[in-house]
Amino acid sequence: MNLQDDLLVIAGDNALDFSFGGFIRFAKEKGTSCVMCHEENDIKKQQKTAIIVKDESGLITSYEEKPKEPKGNLAVPPFYCYRVQDAGRIEEAVKDGCNTDAPGSFAAWLSHKTDVHAWLMPGKRYDIGDMKSYEYVQSVFSK
Repeated sequence: MNLQDDLLVIAGDNALDFSFGGFIRFAKEKGTSCVMCHEENDIKKQQKTAIIVKDESGLITSYEEKPKEPKGNLAVPPFYCYRVQDAGRIEEAVKDGCNTDAPGSFAAWLSHKTDVHAWLMPGKRYDIGDMKSYEYVQSVFSK
């Protein structure tokens, strides 16, 4: 890919009520690739997303995509900071069997190969998957 700098990867169908600035500072302070996370206590929702466990420093100790029996309650939405050297490992990940269908699969794979930290989101994330959710987000932000 001939990358020259770290990457911020985000899903465009989301709205946030906070800045990415804290996340980027966190990634720079840790010097590792990082993911965002938030508490998710609904077991059915946990089983449909990536769930991580992290230690007190934010280091990910467990990362599972759509676990049947989640080990924790921290969900990972599609927001990632990848160090340039880690982003360059995508081809290696694919050759190693990493799923190419979900964006979180690479972060999960990477967390088993090198240190990856998780930053707890300080606000809300709104997934805009259809017109109804888009109209809801418009009503929230218009206030």
